[in-house]
Amino acid sequence: MTHVIKTTARAPLAGTPSLLRAINDRAALELLLENGPLSRTQIGTLTGLSKPTASQLLARLEAAGLVLPVGTSAGGPGPNAQLYQVNPAAGHVAGLDVTTGEIRVAVADITGTTLAEHVVPVKGTPAAETVSRVTAAVAGAVREAGIADRALHTVVIGVGGAPDPVTGKLRYASHLPGWHSPRLVEELSEAIGAPVSIENDVNLAAVAEQACGAARGSEDFVLLWAGAGTGAAIVIAGRLHRGFTGGAGEVGYMPVPGSPVVRDVRRRNSGGFQDLVGAPAVRALARRYGLGAPTAEDAIARALETPGAGDAFLAELAGRLAVGLAVIVAVVDPELVVLSGAVPSAGGTRLRALVEDELARLSMARPEVRSSALVGSPVLLGALQRAVATAREAVFSTH
Repeated sequence: MTHVIKTTARAPLAGTPSLLRAINDRAALELLLENGPLSRTQIGTLTGLSKPTASQLLARLEAAGLVLPVGTSAGGPGPNAQLYQVNPAAGHVAGLDVTTGEIRVAVADITGTTLAEHVVPVKGTPAAETVSRVTAAVAGAVREAGIADRALHTVVIGVGGAPDPVTGKLRYASHLPGWHSPRLVEELSEAIGAPVSIENDVNLAAVAEQACGAARGSEDFVLLWAGAGTGAAIVIAGRLHRGFTGGAGEVGYMPVPGSPVVRDVRRRNSGGFQDLVGAPAVRALARRYGLGAPTAEDAIARALETPGAGDAFLAELAGRLAVGLAVIVAVVDPELVVLSGAVPSAGGTRLRALVEDELARLSMARPEVRSSALVGSPVLLGALQRAVATAREAVFSTH
């Protein structure tokens, strides 16, 4: 499956001639990414530059290997015009979605087009083999993408935890042995041959939803993720809010009505909201209604097809989700709530509507509730989105 990652152009600023050239170059590159192949005249019209200046701009970008001529325009009066596009080979990136069971890797070029995806099982992998297993997974994706070894510009890894911005240590991630070394990022960067950053998986899902999913166009929203784990991402004024220690959105630990208050959560690694809406809790709830199934998704699917017991199960599950959301919404007051993860996705439109109705009963604020609009792994898409944006910032700004 091919995904195209898009980023937003920066606003022009006044400055020195060299700075203005850099701004014009960046604006032209963003226009080429957004609109596809363009001629010199089209670039001049869209940027407000004269034909000679647009020609000089394209010459600079072509000499730097950032644009390529890709044929000529046809159908208009006069001679056909040379068309240009961003050179896909100007940079390559990788995004990773790491869980307890597998590592999913995708490689994209600088235009945001996904070139390859690769999955490696990791269940039972010794902690000491974490770096080698991740490196092998990335190498496999690079081979499938057909690019040179160690040719990646940037790698972004999504995990179910929160990197502390001060210490770099991964917090809230006892389920991922081998990911807690303070030198892990440095070791991964050395082994892969590219700068590596680690980001919370739910935050990356929100990045993807904001770029090309249910939250597109929204600058204030909350994404609630419910599946094997439970978490939230908070976007305020268009930016992710990570919190002082990086733990904003770790709502699986949040005490909520309907579940026991768990004290000393660091030691017991548990929390109230997770005990209500995490996959194990959903399976247990389904068994109470005679809807036992091997997975939470299967249980929800049975409920959707079972009048009576299924209706009651879905109503109670929606109530549980709404209780946690009511706490979050009371603090953040978002424009929008996006439901993501295995549990909400399995419930589809019906569960979403039940959650929205129940939330309206519990909360003074009544944000719209939407289901995730992404196909595939939202975490992987968000990791690629972040990696592509980082690579463009570096490559387009330093040619």
